[in-house]
Amino acid sequence: MFLMVMPAIADDLPHSIRNFSEAKRLAAEVYIDNKETFYCGCGFDNKKRVDPTACGYEHRKNKKRGQRVEWEHVVPAHALGHSRQCWNEKICTDSKGKVYKGRRCCEKVDPVFRTMVSDLRNLVPAVGELNGDRSNYTFNMIEGEERNYGACDFEVDRTLRKVEPRPEIRGDIARTYFYMHETYGLPLSGKQRRLFEVWDREDPISAWEAMRNARIDSVVQRRRLAMMTLIEGEYPSRDLSLE
Repeated sequence: MFLMVMPAIADDLPHSIRNFSEAKRLAAEVYIDNKETFYCGCGFDNKKRVDPTACGYEHRKNKKRGQRVEWEHVVPAHALGHSRQCWNEKICTDSKGKVYKGRRCCEKVDPVFRTMVSDLRNLVPAVGELNGDRSNYTFNMIEGEERNYGACDFEVDRTLRKVEPRPEIRGDIARTYFYMHETYGLPLSGKQRRLFEVWDREDPISAWEAMRNARIDSVVQRRRLAMMTLIEGEYPSRDLSLE
């Protein structure tokens, strides 16, 4: 029976990363020798402190978050979870008996959501203030070039809830959305797809992006093997030839 169950267990754990906290730790390993923020290209150190000198970043409003790196979901958690039951219905209860819903609930009770928000392909290091200002806005082109972050090429239209990233990462964003669509069935509108197809052509995959993907595959495989070893230790298979 174990031999029949094992493949099903493996299929349910495509990444074998248990939660977002573990994903952030593993993401730091991927970027160990390429400490550069995604949206601005700012350097940062091992303590996640941002160095704005080379990228020309200036904080807009939140100086504290502007000084540190946070792990940003290219496809926001809201897009991954807003249609799920745990996001919309109060099905979770905290230690004080208070019911709640939303991302916190989904991370607690929904293994599919946990897998999506822990997928390393969707995580990039970003200046904390930009992570906050991006919120769950969609990526698009914005008329005009209003700059609110110094020399950092990052525009936010809060009225239209849109963000325009710098040209050097637009292909990376497009390919991340395509990956999440193919892997998890993330809906993509026709307009989004056409824009991302243009971005994919105009900004082809770079040497770093290819290396990053290879490192992520290696991390995922290592975690999968560790998880399978743990499962085998808890449920050792029987040697039927001895019966």
